[in-house]
Amino acid sequence: MAKTGHKNRSDDWHDATSLVHGGTIRSQFGEMSEAMFLTSGYAYESAEQAEARFKGDLDGFVYSRYSNPTVAMFEDRMCALEGAQAARGTASGMSAVTASLLSHLKAGDHVVAGRVLFGSCLYVVETLLPRFGVEATLVDGTDLSAWEAAMRTNTKAVFFETPTNPSLELVDVEAVCKIARDAGALSIIDNVFATPMLQKPLELGADIVVYSATKHIDGQGRCLGGIVLGTSEFIDDTFHDFYKHTGPSMSPFNAWVMLKGLETLPLRVAHSCTSAALVADFLAESPKVSRVYYPGRSDHPQHKIANRQMASGGPLVAFELKGGKDGAFKFMNELEIFKITNNLGDSKSLVTHPATTTHKRLGPEGRAAIGITDGMLRLSLGLEDPIDLQADIDRALSA
Repeated sequence: MAKTGHKNRSDDWHDATSLVHGGTIRSQFGEMSEAMFLTSGYAYESAEQAEARFKGDLDGFVYSRYSNPTVAMFEDRMCALEGAQAARGTASGMSAVTASLLSHLKAGDHVVAGRVLFGSCLYVVETLLPRFGVEATLVDGTDLSAWEAAMRTNTKAVFFETPTNPSLELVDVEAVCKIARDAGALSIIDNVFATPMLQKPLELGADIVVYSATKHIDGQGRCLGGIVLGTSEFIDDTFHDFYKHTGPSMSPFNAWVMLKGLETLPLRVAHSCTSAALVADFLAESPKVSRVYYPGRSDHPQHKIANRQMASGGPLVAFELKGGKDGAFKFMNELEIFKITNNLGDSKSLVTHPATTTHKRLGPEGRAAIGITDGMLRLSLGLEDPIDLQADIDRALSA
């Protein structure tokens, strides 16, 4: 099986350079754009070579459910960006989350997770894992004493996202990872909202970082994909057999799309963050908005943590409109540039009503417990001119 790691990367390259050149494998044709290896299997020069590859004595590709040259390029490029030793591309962000947990845990183990999670992540932690004998405790991710109190002798993993979906709460990555490490637990971080451009969980002490590459890494709403990054020990010795046998592998075509997305990731994220900061400030001035959630603003409860672990406030904004669900729906229906969808990280600016979409299954009490009101909206800022976005919001608020 082909191994992933740092290939074709000079030690003094910056992220933007690595995202264009890192991990490139060229065929005998010397193509400039990465080749798309749409193949399920690979031919061997001899029976002996096939045996050697299956035994692991000879490096090479065996089957695209295990590894693939295009997927390997995506994995290597992400390793260079994230500072990881190894990675595996997955079919979606949720397959990355689920496989990272299930490959590591067994019946009798215990997981501690932040209580503010994407709805599907919450399902995995709260519903799926207990079916297989893995207990889970949900805590207030912003409360370090709650993390410490929840740790048990059988706690084998902590899992959280930061910033959280959709309220943009921040978890102190360094502090929580230390709590996990001291307890002998693996720390798994969902870094989707921050993107690898704004936050480096592995540098802050995390063991594993997962992404939905569907979001900002693709960046144009085209393909599903995910990735799990960490140490060679975890990826090769713990994760790979689960990955190989259960099949959450990434399509080579989708990996190629992600490679093209990575080339422009720094430019896109920077533009979206600039727009998000401007839109957050604009919303904060509106008498029709009761609250704005944006880590880059000084009124954010964890603003100091944002300054310490994030490069900027991020490309998403959440806010609460006065008037509850009716007010939120009227506002959404009046928008022209912002598109109503439950996705994020697109080149187009998007608006989501979490209470009726991404977090609907929590019910009114569950949503209230994590601060999701009927008037809350989440904006994902795209690549449009921020002046036009601001005008679109202003007109919808007025209407």
